[in-house]
Amino acid sequence: MSSAALGAVSVDVGSLQKNEVGRLKVRRRSGLVLRVRASVASSQQSLQLAKGKTQKSEKTVQIGVLGASGYTGAEIIRLLANHPQFGIMLMTADRKAGQSIGSVFPHLITQDLPDMIAVKDADFSDVDAVFCCLPHGTTQEIIKGLPKGLKIVDLSADFRLRDIDEYEEWYGLPHKAPELQKEAIYGLTEVSRDEIRNARLIANPGCYPTSIQLPLIPLIKAHLIELTNIIIDAKSGVSGAGRGAKEANLYTEISEGIHSYGLTKHRHVPEIEQGLSDASHSKVTVSFTPHLMPMSRGMQSTIYVQMAPGVTIEDLYQQLKTTYEGEEFVKLLGKGSVPHTRHVRGSNYCFMNVFQDRIPGRAIIISAIDNLVKGASGQAIQNLNLMMGFAENMGLQYQPLFP
Repeated sequence: MSSAALGAVSVDVGSLQKNEVGRLKVRRRSGLVLRVRASVASSQQSLQLAKGKTQKSEKTVQIGVLGASGYTGAEIIRLLANHPQFGIMLMTADRKAGQSIGSVFPHLITQDLPDMIAVKDADFSDVDAVFCCLPHGTTQEIIKGLPKGLKIVDLSADFRLRDIDEYEEWYGLPHKAPELQKEAIYGLTEVSRDEIRNARLIANPGCYPTSIQLPLIPLIKAHLIELTNIIIDAKSGVSGAGRGAKEANLYTEISEGIHSYGLTKHRHVPEIEQGLSDASHSKVTVSFTPHLMPMSRGMQSTIYVQMAPGVTIEDLYQQLKTTYEGEEFVKLLGKGSVPHTRHVRGSNYCFMNVFQDRIPGRAIIISAIDNLVKGASGQAIQNLNLMMGFAENMGLQYQPLFP
């Protein structure tokens, strides 16, 4: 009978049937790393593979989740439950300090994790990387005070805009960490993969900008669409507004209706225009209107563009196909298929497609993501995988939930 020692805990693999040995999940509590059998293997070769994974997983990346009591923090925790290399050892939530994650999010009650603490009481000495899921305006000073050796993925808007004056204009307060802003890399994974690999601080994109930039950037770079008169009609589930109690987000305020908001001044506008301007090497201005939908999660962006002279809808389709045919998480659908939010729910996928408008020379682009996964926590994990040298899809191969 063989045994694999894990810290002070031994897991007896010899007593398991060969079809019970599979992929390992990692948990850390009180300094011990626990390995839990997850998926199924059915051969001696699989058993050897499982043993190999045990040895590899002893170098677990220790993760801190700052702001674990919000929706994006909870989604990080849900997704990391099946990540073979990332183990959560620290979670902060100032208003929920002292509480377990299961008491705040009952759907996570099965996760053996430390209780949440106030960020001022956090000890980062054994932490390798941090997901920062705090509200904008609070993140800069906290990140500025973290140990310099930490890898950081910030899910707030605090480091997305390179121009700190533009940040103050749109967010109404001065930037408190301008030196860190110079270091931050904008983490639209499929666009900035090489820069992300070598980064220490990632500004994780917003949900609307992710759904909009992924289809538009390849078309702009290829000079297939005009840079003027880009119109974006985007819709999001209510979880995009965060978990804070707000009268406007009550069920009776949201249900049975569509709510336009942030007209002409939504804070994602400068982020969208920054990315599109980078792609075109010239200033791009867009017309962007977001809408709140009576659903928990999901996001669809419908984008209207003018094609460049001589360009056809087939040219747009082929450009997107060439750009994303090797990508795991960005999928161009078959011609004529319309992306729907229900087909990406709970997953890290972005589905997109292009259609000929009835107005000559114009095209309609539709993209759909889960605003909490590819629009936030999933893309954050995708980025940290790259930063730590792991496979980009590690821990993210959840298929969409349907129905």
